[in-house]
Amino acid sequence: MVRIDGKVRPRPAGTENKDLPTGLIEVFAAEIEILSQAAELPLPVFGDQEYPEDIRLKYRFLDLRRDRIHGNIMQRGKIIDSLRRRMKEQGFFEFQTPILTASSPEGARDYLVPSRIHPGKFYALPQAPQQFKQLIMMSGFDRYFQIAPCFRDEDARADRSPGEFYQLDIEMSFVTQDDVFSAVEPVLRGVFEEFGEGRPVTPKFPHIAFKDAIRWYGTDKPDLRNPIRMRNVTEHFDGSGFKVFAGMIAADPKVEVWAISAPKGGSRAFCDRMNSWAQQQGQPGLAYVFWREGEEGAAGPVAKNIGPERTEAIRAKLGLEVGDAVFFAAGRPEKFYKFAGEARNKVGEELNLVAKDRFEFCWIVDFPMYEWNEEEKKVDFSHNPFSMPQGGLEALESKDPLTINAFQYDIVCNGIELSWALSEIIARRS
Repeated sequence: MVRIDGKVRPRPAGTENKDLPTGLIEVFAAEIEILSQAAELPLPVFGDQEYPEDIRLKYRFLDLRRDRIHGNIMQRGKIIDSLRRRMKEQGFFEFQTPILTASSPEGARDYLVPSRIHPGKFYALPQAPQQFKQLIMMSGFDRYFQIAPCFRDEDARADRSPGEFYQLDIEMSFVTQDDVFSAVEPVLRGVFEEFGEGRPVTPKFPHIAFKDAIRWYGTDKPDLRNPIRMRNVTEHFDGSGFKVFAGMIAADPKVEVWAISAPKGGSRAFCDRMNSWAQQQGQPGLAYVFWREGEEGAAGPVAKNIGPERTEAIRAKLGLEVGDAVFFAAGRPEKFYKFAGEARNKVGEELNLVAKDRFEFCWIVDFPMYEWNEEEKKVDFSHNPFSMPQGGLEALESKDPLTINAFQYDIVCNGIELSWALSEIIARRS
């Protein structure tokens, strides 16, 4: 530590540095005194070098001085302020709910806190303020929100910190699904426009049914920056000379063939590389057809087996051109859709089709209420048993459970699930 006496003055002409907060001034030192000495820092506070986590945690007081970490913390506070302001502008009231509560599992393990006055008994830290906000709804407070701490005893994930996290928690009474969309969408769009550093944000979030998301993108968390949408081309392989697919279709009426377009991927090298990638994923391979410059018609083993008429029909259906390719996945969709989605992502990344300088949002809607549990041979809840079924109690009493959709919906941005929500019978009846 040093003490410097001197005068603050403008920097001489030509020495200004507009990249620094103090780049237009300097201290003209008249006297310097060393007050204390310090050993070399275990990690520098300037720059953005990577350091082992144990070093960063041991010297966290220094780590928090680093520009990136400091900036992230300040940015987080600004985002929370923005969320809070936008929610209040829409008539929501902020609540704080208890932290010590009873156990109410929501898919993860609870953190338990021993009770001092009741030996042998435990409190639980809330996985989410679910029960409390429902009490608030039933008590006549019709628009609740909270920047809520949530505690879950689970392992870290790629998109989630372990142990605890904060979420914008919302509840509304006497509303429809569209009312929820109208309330939440401008909040998220506004926050991303405010803090997205000028990157475009989806002007109106599209609504994509769960079943369509699975068929088009192979996931219920689609990255819409990737323009590829998968298509069903089963008819073009039914009875064809490509015996692998034709045999599967003939043996099982539930078998389908999905096409994954690859614009500008029409080369043998790229197609073989994708085929090798598929084998690394535990698949037998990835069938393909491609169209290359200077060659009439389609190329590849599949094209030779199904013939020019079928390959031309596939090309026309998918809107492909010379220089493009298409890959195929076949089987029962429930067995291969995840792999097909991964292949779509791989093609998009390899061919630089993903527009990474924007935020693409969507609502995933119409989740199935029930699904068939193959292991236990019974109909089971698909996602959340507390959802309102579309069609109400009448649907539960009169319809095949596997045909009933629920009022459940996700918000997805660039392939990341930002929130999960549902309309509950409790809230609707309050």
